[in-house]
Amino acid sequence: MILAESPRRQRVTKLVNWGHWFALANIIIAVVIASIFVFSSPLPGTGVGTLYLLANWFGHISFMTFFGFVIFILPLCYLVNNPSVIKASASVIAAVGLALLAFDALLFNRTGFHFSFHAADLLRDEAQSQMAIEGWQQWAFLLLLFIVWLGFQLVLANAIWKRVDRFTKHKIGVPVATFFVSCFVTSHAIHVWADARLYQPIIKQDNMFPLSYPATAKTTMSRYGLLDLAAYEERKQLQFNPDIHSITYPAEPVYCSIETSKNVTVIIQTSSDTSGLMKDALENEALFDKKNLNRVSNYFSTASSLRGLMTTTLFGVPEIYEEALVNKRPVMLALPLGSGMPVSIHSEDALPLAQLSGYQQPLSNNHQGLHIAFLPHDKVNNYLDSALERNHDVIVATGFGEPNGKGALFSTLPLKGNLASSEDLAPTILNALGCTAPSTFYSTGQNLLDPTRPWLVSTSGERIVVFHDNKRTDVLSNGSYEISEIASGKRSKDALNVELLSQAIKHLSRFSKQN
Repeated sequence: MILAESPRRQRVTKLVNWGHWFALANIIIAVVIASIFVFSSPLPGTGVGTLYLLANWFGHISFMTFFGFVIFILPLCYLVNNPSVIKASASVIAAVGLALLAFDALLFNRTGFHFSFHAADLLRDEAQSQMAIEGWQQWAFLLLLFIVWLGFQLVLANAIWKRVDRFTKHKIGVPVATFFVSCFVTSHAIHVWADARLYQPIIKQDNMFPLSYPATAKTTMSRYGLLDLAAYEERKQLQFNPDIHSITYPAEPVYCSIETSKNVTVIIQTSSDTSGLMKDALENEALFDKKNLNRVSNYFSTASSLRGLMTTTLFGVPEIYEEALVNKRPVMLALPLGSGMPVSIHSEDALPLAQLSGYQQPLSNNHQGLHIAFLPHDKVNNYLDSALERNHDVIVATGFGEPNGKGALFSTLPLKGNLASSEDLAPTILNALGCTAPSTFYSTGQNLLDPTRPWLVSTSGERIVVFHDNKRTDVLSNGSYEISEIASGKRSKDALNVELLSQAIKHLSRFSKQN
């Protein structure tokens, strides 16, 4: 007796075969989209790191896409009798899934973090700022683009359905599956080795792809005597190297016009005398308020030394870059001077870099143009009065030497926002002088006349410091961290916002050739 397959079984078999080919087509599309993650990140720089990158790229993306097929589409092949419904449903699922992947890739390219519940606040801030810029035409265009993308998925699903019998004759399932599974297993195996040895060209790729959780084997290896956890932790502490020796500054050529008729005086309070410091600081702030200056209350001077304070102010980058800035000229000084505006630095202390000495002038030099003065607290008010009498726009920054570097920012300029740091001074000054070039070309700070970022990142010695949502996060070189309330200074029990930290570190390292 010859037993033939029932019509339902034949239909299910064809649907499953169709589903596998549809999944393969979308895996290829997903791999192409995921190239944005790859090209948005620095290259590993080593052969093993490149091998891991390729294996992880093909292995993780194919696994993630095929897993979506198994969860959302494969059950439909057995539960739904109508092929048209299955194809339509699968097309919608694929269109939404790949659109989310593309959105995440663009988000990662722009901010350095992935779409997640932890990043919801940051995503809301980005969306609000973007919506303020984009008009309804742009949003309608995006909706139309998704409709076109959905239409492409429907055409792809029907094209594969019509040719599924022909495709099935090509026995490529085993080779293709073997390739992707081998990439997946290889990437995890390499990561286990890299994690045990703290091999940075691989470890730094951990956050490259969404929903990626690379395998580690520290506990298992230590159980069988293959890894000394104490030595591992010791080596891990040595991985953070605050010395950056090679940078690109500015990151892009800065072209903009300077209004040479404007006059700006910037005063940085440098007092670090602990006797009566708080009393003097409060008296100074009271005097500034009497002069009707605009105020930013949450201003932070995180530099750990006076040299670091000067570097962050003049260059607009954290003090971690100080040693790498030898022979570099601050854009904030070079651009106005090149436009014919007189520029002077006033300081009783030695400037941190030799190339800055040409800008140094005595405090009595009252020319028009741009003045940057680093003064102790007892000389600030007299020089401020002199600048106001000469009708200069002024910016006064306090906080250096205070607990946690917290001070305030005072100015005749219409400063906005309630959070600022030393790195924000350079972009604010250049914008006040008429320069409209993107501040990201030459600074990690932002223009306080029109701020767009609700958080800031800096360094203090060997610590990375992130400020956001009334919280301060200090990340130490050994990976430990402490979260505190900005207002009270008390420790907070909030969980570490890993997405924000990832975004902040990517922003912080934008000028480093190592990252």
